[in-house]
Amino acid sequence: MDMTTILPLLDYLGVAVFAVSGALAASRKQLDLVAFCFFGVATGVGGGTLRDLVLGLPVFWIEDQTYVVAAVLAAVVIYFTAHLFHAAWSRYRLLLWADAVGMAAYAVMGAAKALEAGAPAVPAVMLGAVTASFGGVIRDILANEPSVLLRREIYISAAIAGAALFVALAGLGVAASVAALAGGALAFGVRGGALAFDWRLPAYRNPPGRSIAETETRRAKRRR
Repeated sequence: MDMTTILPLLDYLGVAVFAVSGALAASRKQLDLVAFCFFGVATGVGGGTLRDLVLGLPVFWIEDQTYVVAAVLAAVVIYFTAHLFHAAWSRYRLLLWADAVGMAAYAVMGAAKALEAGAPAVPAVMLGAVTASFGGVIRDILANEPSVLLRREIYISAAIAGAALFVALAGLGVAASVAALAGGALAFGVRGGALAFDWRLPAYRNPPGRSIAETETRRAKRRR
């Protein structure tokens, strides 16, 4: 399977699964069907839209409307089935796992499309991470939830790891399907481990005995 075959597959997977996560967020807010579809489409195409704009490419869902149709269908399915997840905790966990799948697919997809457009390795990895995270940011803003980027969870790191592995393997001449599978599996594995075992990166700690306000005041005085 070459790059021209795997790119659309990853794009559809990312759109559909992110649309599911957006619709699940709408279900937690007990919104109507139109809101489900709006959440699903905005979440599903958000990351890919930013990717294409940065690369100067035609926006993918404008060129091919089936992406929007896929996102709407995914949202409609969730509208009629979300009640099967009775506990709010279960529905939220499902949202997180669906988001993890979408993130993994889009991390590889973003990096692959960047490479195809002629971007160097480092920008390709960055665009993979941006593509993987921006849809979730839009979803959280719409749902008035704390952004996934501001939670003390491993998320962007997982996207970067998956995108970097894909770019590295692609640079070594590994088959696109193998490189994509490896990169996606790594991204999903890291994010899944964070969800299952509460993995976290070390957070910044203020110096002992000082509040954040005191530290900022001292820095301001030094700058003067």
